Amino acid sequence: MGVKDAVVQRFEQICKERGICLNALANLAGVSPSTAYSMMKSERRDISLLTVKKFCDGLDMTLGEFFSTPEFDALEQEIY
Repeated sequence: MGVKDAVVQRFEQICKERGICLNALANLAGVSPSTAYSMMKSERRDISLLTVKKFCDGLDMTLGEFFSTPEFDALEQEIY
């Protein structure tokens, strides 16, 4: 799994745990729903850290809390 997929999966997990939809996440983060839906598209390769930070702010969590999961710890090296 790549970093982008791990980020998307993590946001999906958090939304499910909190019982919120992607539109609600966008509203909490102060971004447009199209930004949230664009981030989730499989053909999109990269997500900016600023966007991740905005979503984390909306969820009232730190970047450390967001990235502190076994899935992120297990990511393969990106330099080949």
